[in-house]
Amino acid sequence: MTTQTPKGIDPRGPRFGASITSVLLLVIVFLALDTATEMAATWLMIFVVGMFVIGATIGPARHPYGILFAKFVKPRLSPPKEIEDPRPPKFAQAVGLFVTGTGLILASIGVPYAIAISAGFAFIAAFLNAAFAYCLGCQLYLGLKRIGLIRQ
Repeated sequence: MTTQTPKGIDPRGPRFGASITSVLLLVIVFLALDTATEMAATWLMIFVVGMFVIGATIGPARHPYGILFAKFVKPRLSPPKEIEDPRPPKFAQAVGLFVTGTGLILASIGVPYAIAISAGFAFIAAFLNAAFAYCLGCQLYLGLKRIGLIRQ
């Protein structure tokens, strides 16, 4: 039995989403470092975790940021030079969910600076994707696929 590869996506869409996510995560880092704004960081982190849940379950094309990209940004760009498999970016969203969700859970049980630290790690990954088109979660997906832990 052969499996079909899902329809490809414009790789600039996930980069657009990573740009929004990296800005939000950077704001969270700074808010979470001050006890006066810690609750604002928590609520913003809940929003980011929710966005990762959406990305990890329905994929980048139907993610709210993907919809914004398709409606407002993509029409102003030239056609993409290549398209990519949506599975690695979807997996990357799951990795982002794990990292930020862990921070949120640790913060809820009283671990100091858990939100700031997890948001900082997630920011690094989102920024690498947004600025340099280097998706750490996608690379992890490809590595796990290469060694046989992920099958098509």
